[in-house]
Amino acid sequence: MTTRTETDFLGSVEVPAERYFGIETLRACENFQITGTPVSAMPELILALAWIKKAAALVNERAGDIDAVCRAAITDACDELLSGRYHEEFVVDVIQGGAGTSTNMNANEVIANRALEILNHPRGSYGVIHPKDDVNRCQSTNDVYATAIRLTIVQLNERLVTAVENCLNAFEEQAKRFNGVHKLGRTQLQDAVPMTVGQELSAFAISLAEDVDRLREMRPLFLEVNLGGTAIGTAVGVSDYYLEHIVDELAIVSGLPVRAAGNRIEATWDTGIFVFYSGLLKRLATKLSKIANDLRLLSSGPFGGIGELRLPPKQPGSSIMPGKVNPVIPEVVNQTCYRVFGADTTVTFAAESGQLQLNAMEPVILWSIYEATSSLIAAVDTLVDNCIKDLDVDADRCRALLAASPARATLIAKQLGYSAASEVALAMTRDKLSFEDALRRVSPEQADAVVASLAVEEV
Repeated sequence: MTTRTETDFLGSVEVPAERYFGIETLRACENFQITGTPVSAMPELILALAWIKKAAALVNERAGDIDAVCRAAITDACDELLSGRYHEEFVVDVIQGGAGTSTNMNANEVIANRALEILNHPRGSYGVIHPKDDVNRCQSTNDVYATAIRLTIVQLNERLVTAVENCLNAFEEQAKRFNGVHKLGRTQLQDAVPMTVGQELSAFAISLAEDVDRLREMRPLFLEVNLGGTAIGTAVGVSDYYLEHIVDELAIVSGLPVRAAGNRIEATWDTGIFVFYSGLLKRLATKLSKIANDLRLLSSGPFGGIGELRLPPKQPGSSIMPGKVNPVIPEVVNQTCYRVFGADTTVTFAAESGQLQLNAMEPVILWSIYEATSSLIAAVDTLVDNCIKDLDVDADRCRALLAASPARATLIAKQLGYSAASEVALAMTRDKLSFEDALRRVSPEQADAVVASLAVEEV
């Protein structure tokens, strides 16, 4: 393998000549062999870093801190990253010590070496374009990485909102389709009162719509950034021009309405927004898991259980039981949600573990939220495409269970009184009478009128 020698204050390292990353990235790869998942697994983070580095180069040129040739090469390299090229060069593990420094340096080195190549210089010719002095000028990991992870979540959040909206719309469509099918409503797994399948499915949609509203509210909060604050928010090493213009330039480059934090010192260490967002992910996952539980329960049997819903059969359910089909799509949604619950716990501990002017645990915060959000997107899409769109209802089963249940006794309590209605329910349960026969035994003189009024009400 051909190598090039790169040197830092710790010594020299042989870097593979064909790679765009450099010595600090290679050291990080050796130090952090944790998950086996590289930063390239988060393409939104690479885009965010490219936006920041491009904006910084543009502002630094106008400030007179780098020349036009250097700026052009850096911005061209950033544009290539934005087009999806060279993402495979982001090889540092997603979980890393150093508060994200390794990720920032991975970006600095890839951009510097690609910029050198654009100018027809060999990779590693850092006397021409330097990863730190030029690509990272007026920046620190502590404002670059903190800003980049916020912009990463903004991008992911948009996809999550779209996925959940598709899910609630699918439930609404099915609710309209089955709105006329009457069935049992249940509380504590016991027969309660009549309802329709449409009402049940529509409630799923409304519950998810509330989460869409909350997720949308997160966007402007994540767009408040500490960029320009460098190490601890005091803007050490930054030109006045850069500090004044960098956030506005980032807004132009990214197309996102980012704004400077009111206090960059506080914004550098405060990870409360991640705790808040992770909590919303947990809330959404809790609802999705509950919905998945209901789909499994309502489709159970189909002969020995409730059997009101018919989930689309996706695969054989057993290696030994012929004809068995399992509710595999709701099951995978459940399991995804359990992972989200665990990720929220990780984010909580990581946010609490910040000390003084920085939270060094931001890499695990980002990866936990990234994994939770992207998994939820995939799970919701899977639920819609492989379950909800082809959901069916056994209307005969719904009617039969409702007819055999004393649940309708609640509907006649306002006409006959609670005691008489209780006697109707008891007669159905104890003596195995139909609802109409039990009603005629308890209140023969009012039975026909009550039955007629219920028939009108249930149409």
